Amino acid sequence: MTISVIAHCDWSIDMSKRWMAVAVAAPQSGWVIGVPEPVGDTASLIDRLQRRAVIGGSVLVGFDFPIGLPRSYGQKTEFKSFRDALAGFGKGAWSDWYKVAEHRDQISVHRPFYPMGPGGTKRAHLLEGLGVNETADLLRRCERSTADRQAACSLFWTLGGNQVGKAALAGWREVILPRLDNVGLWPFDGSLLELTAVHPVVLAETYPGDVYAQLGIPRRPVWSKRQQFGRRAVGNHLQRWITRRAHVDASAILELIEDGFGSDKTGEDRFDATVGLLGMIDVVTEARPEGAPTDDAVKTWEGWILGQASSRGDLT
Repeated sequence: MTISVIAHCDWSIDMSKRWMAVAVAAPQSGWVIGVPEPVGDTASLIDRLQRRAVIGGSVLVGFDFPIGLPRSYGQKTEFKSFRDALAGFGKGAWSDWYKVAEHRDQISVHRPFYPMGPGGTKRAHLLEGLGVNETADLLRRCERSTADRQAACSLFWTLGGNQVGKAALAGWREVILPRLDNVGLWPFDGSLLELTAVHPVVLAETYPGDVYAQLGIPRRPVWSKRQQFGRRAVGNHLQRWITRRAHVDASAILELIEDGFGSDKTGEDRFDATVGLLGMIDVVTEARPEGAPTDDAVKTWEGWILGQASSRGDLT
């Protein structure tokens, strides 16, 4: 089966800030991009997207929360892989796994997320509790610094504006776990071509911050996605992407791009939902490689960010 729906979800623990951009395959125009919309009820999200797919077509959904675990952590568990661990977390000896530790003495392999809130907390507490020496030991390969961005925040650190742990916990429990036996997880289960041949739904991790560079959006002069004029200032890069892709019908979002995606607080979410979708379309249409390295750590534990270059040779 071929991919007939591509959706990118800009995620948050705040449901009002969960927005998605969707592209649907059309016989004449290739891909038709719709106006960003709220993600809505996550229990019905996949079903709603599948209803947009043509008969026999598959759905590819991207989420900008981590889908994977650091290899150094995974090897401390008795599980064989990330998929195996997902099926076991929250049960038996792992019943507290989804509970963020409130105190440093609660941190363990069986309860790795910390802290619940500020006040006397240090990243060193997390390293000590999980038995690792450096913060880098708690990063996946795809989260390490690149020429275009700094290293990401560790999945397990849950404090501060750049933390992703709480969003990941919500995404795993609300979206992935209920359908774990019925979806393909990229790249753990194979390439997009392999997965869409056998799975009606494929889930992947995305990161709009990577796509900024892919679209040619410069870091200087400084701009902010949180401000409408900042989003408007870089809109020409999105428009250039659209102009160069005759197989994409983006007429529905041209005014939105020119406007800077609105003046309200969710404008940044609509922006990132759209940017992430453009990056996914490039991968699906083979304008950009999937990017995932073939090493065992990535395939078994860590996963990858769709479209992120795994080497300089992929930066085309």
